Amino acid sequence: MSSSKGSLPQIEVTTHISNHLILMLTVDNATKNDLPQILNLYATVLDKGETLSIEQAEELFEKMLAYPNYQIFIAKVDDQVVGTFALLIMDNLAHVGTPSGVVEDVVVSEAFQGQGIGKEMMAFAMNRCRQFGCYKMVLSSNLKRIEAHQFYENLGFEKHGFSYRINL
Repeated sequence: MSSSKGSLPQIEVTTHISNHLILMLTVDNATKNDLPQILNLYATVLDKGETLSIEQAEELFEKMLAYPNYQIFIAKVDDQVVGTFALLIMDNLAHVGTPSGVVEDVVVSEAFQGQGIGKEMMAFAMNRCRQFGCYKMVLSSNLKRIEAHQFYENLGFEKHGFSYRINL
């Protein structure tokens, strides 16, 4: 499916944060203005306090915008970014040209973990992949992240093959 980056609409979801509180969650494309909040999420949840400078992040963000079908998405409650993930819709010569989706950098604010934010972000990613005709959506998760593995399995992800890497 050929589509420009901004042509698919955002979603709004009502999510139950507790028995007494209901918040409106919005999942949409990240913009340059969201970078400080995204970097804060990465620093506090994913990257152990380390982060890019805002200048470095803006430069990379502009570069990423040039990639076809590669986007950073955010989950917002009010004006607060509470989650983020990157999604690449990758064209393939194999699989009879059917594209696949690759999810990276999934993060939910510690204050909002366990409240359905990650589930809604992954539902958004899966729907986006379906809209592009992907035959699969994949992600990798560090072996140490047992709770994350359970989260993904509860969403229907299956362990499949092995993930390999080499530090360069």
